[in-house]
Formats: sequence, structure tokens, C-alpha cells
Amino acid sequence: MVSTDPIADMLTRIRNAVMVNKAEVSLPHSIVKETVARILVEEGFLSDVTVEELASRKLLNIKINDDGSSAPITEIARISRPGRRVYAKSGEIPTVKRGRGIVIISTSQGVMAGSTARDKRLGGELICKVY
Repeated sequence: MVSTDPIADMLTRIRNAVMVNKAEVSLPHSIVKETVARILVEEGFLSDVTVEELASRKLLNIKINDDGSSAPITEIARISRPGRRVYAKSGEIPTVKRGRGIVIISTSQGVMAGSTARDKRLGGELICKVY
């Protein structure tokens, strides 16, 4: 089955894995999902992201936390949806939980964290927020 919103599917799989204390989750690969996951690794919300090539397709393996530790993600939510896109100018990019969380934004120069987009004075589509 093909999802109409693959990013929301990825976020839901991560959210569900965190709730049941799973350390790793696998999902179909796409470049945008890999980019979002790599940003979450850079910001410290995920441990590792790897791409596994099978015979006919690629899988994105996301390691949420190391063994014996709790997940750093408390909340992960989609902001912009296919039916209702949400855009923000560089000065209007929201802060999450007084700076303890991040917003991921799709700009004309690629997908990046909200703080990076704010520094580069770029606006764009708000993808998700993580805390």
C-alpha cells in the first residue's frame, strides 16, 4: 500500500516505536525521509540512520536510541500536510518548547532545521516539529 503522505508515515512509525520502547525501526527509503532522519541525528533526537539495499528496493533503518537508554524524543508531529500546507517566512519560523525542540523546514536550498533556516534568512514549508 502506498501512503499519500510518506513523511507522516515515517513520523508515525518513529512515534509508535518510541511508545513501545523499540530501539530501531525500518521503513521504505526516500531521499526526503533520509534527509529528515539525518537532521534528527544531527540534532540528537535519533542515534543513527542507515540505508539498506535489498534486491528490488531500499530500506531506511532508523536507530532511535542505544540499548539501555530511553528515547530522547518526547513528541514528534507533522505540521504541513498534503491537504493543508503551512509556510513561514524566516522571521516567523516557530521555536519549539522555548528552544529545546526543533522545527524541520523545506526551503529553496533544501531541507534543514528551523534554526539553520533562520540563520540563513530562508523561509519555506514547515515539515514537522520534534521535542
